[in-house]
Amino acid sequence: MTKKKKAVLEETETITKPAAVETASVEDLRSSLEEIKACDGVIGYILRNSASASIDLKDPTKIIDYAILSSSALDAGEELSELFNLGDFKNIVIEGKNVKMLSLTDSENRVSVFLEKDADLGKVLSKLRLP
Repeated sequence: MTKKKKAVLEETETITKPAAVETASVEDLRSSLEEIKACDGVIGYILRNSASASIDLKDPTKIIDYAILSSSALDAGEELSELFNLGDFKNIVIEGKNVKMLSLTDSENRVSVFLEKDADLGKVLSKLRLP
């Protein structure tokens, strides 16, 4: 039992130290996402981590739909990555009939950007600055 307690204490220390770095990167991500939101064809975004979530969509009645889509896509990506030993994935692009979604992971941050089908994905990626 002593080893387990020691491991938990070390883990807690490790998690506590990078929290300030994560907070800074979350602010950078929010800033980038605000710029992206102004681009043509961008419907909105969801930014979440273990401590908070930020959702900004043009149609607030679809928040639940987009949140479920985002979460399901990211979880499926992780499961497929583990199943086929692909390593960590950095992004997922899903295209539907009218909408496409770009989902990215960066340490603890998960970002999903929702776009109209004909929106320029390259423009969004260039404005999204991930460390």
